[in-house]
Amino acid sequence: MRRVITYGTYDLLHWGHVRLLKRAKALGDYLIVALSTDEINEFKGKKAYHNYEERKMMLEALRYVDLVIPEADWEQKRDDIVKYQVDVFAIGDDWEGKFDYLKELCEVVYLPRTEGVSTTKIKEDLEKAMK
Repeated sequence: MRRVITYGTYDLLHWGHVRLLKRAKALGDYLIVALSTDEINEFKGKKAYHNYEERKMMLEALRYVDLVIPEADWEQKRDDIVKYQVDVFAIGDDWEGKFDYLKELCEVVYLPRTEGVSTTKIKEDLEKAMK
């Protein structure tokens, strides 16, 4: 079984997220999503609209996702790859090169983001609409 892992906040779940998860799943047989906890988002200066449990529930409902685990520490990636016997680390291409150090443990794939949609854009559009 070929295992794939990806990381993210997945707030305001949208078709760009679904497309990324579909492509990540296509890289193997089993997709693990390490979902940013509320605490790590706070540490990164991010505020998610939905809390961790709500975001986890939405991801678990997607047919491409086999397992959701918490991302509680930015440095846990190496441990996760070993613990879950990961073959492929997949992440959006806006992180290109940032995770090449993981290539000694598994294949690293940078997936193209979906043009025209992002959580930031959705939040900005909603804010404009409210004015």
